[in-house]
Amino acid sequence: MRVLGFVSAAVIGLMVGAGASVYQLTHATFGGETYRGWIGSKLTGSTAADPFTRARVAKAGLLALNRAETIYFTLTKDEHGRPLTQNCAYTLKGGAFPARWWSVTIYAADDFLPQNHDGAQSIDDTRTQKDPGGGWTAAVQLQRPQPGGPPNWISTWAAGKGFSLTLRLYNPSAQAADDPSTIPFPQITTASCSGDAA
Repeated sequence: MRVLGFVSAAVIGLMVGAGASVYQLTHATFGGETYRGWIGSKLTGSTAADPFTRARVAKAGLLALNRAETIYFTLTKDEHGRPLTQNCAYTLKGGAFPARWWSVTIYAADDFLPQNHDGAQSIDDTRTQKDPGGGWTAAVQLQRPQPGGPPNWISTWAAGKGFSLTLRLYNPSAQAADDPSTIPFPQITTASCSGDAA
């Protein structure tokens, strides 16, 4: 009887531990440090990363470089705190970054690129139209912007509900790597919504 009790306790312990691990891998963010809506972690790409951070990075396929090479930030919600969805059109505005090169890439809820053929799943420092001051504006929406709209486009086709945008800063300045709050993060605004996203 006593052995049965030990076995039962061990099985329950394993189930609780496995459940907690699955929750951490599927629901927790990379760190929990938020900068104007963008979530980042000083542990991603660091030798000090804990096992859960390393597992989440591996699950997402981030292939994180060390922090001297690249720092990563993810945006999952609009300016009202609602999950990003392809049923809405957004405007993303940014400027120059304290880094040698940068990119913003869209990922569907499964952490893969949306399965579409628009050829517009990211923008970056060398392919983005900028104004004379170095500022840029991008439409994050299903269809290519109309003439006169934002000059840059990230397609949300097949991204579904709960997609994310990942900002990568390559060879960031030491200050940006040490204190991400000094980074001028892009700001997202909702232009319009349709269906149940409104």
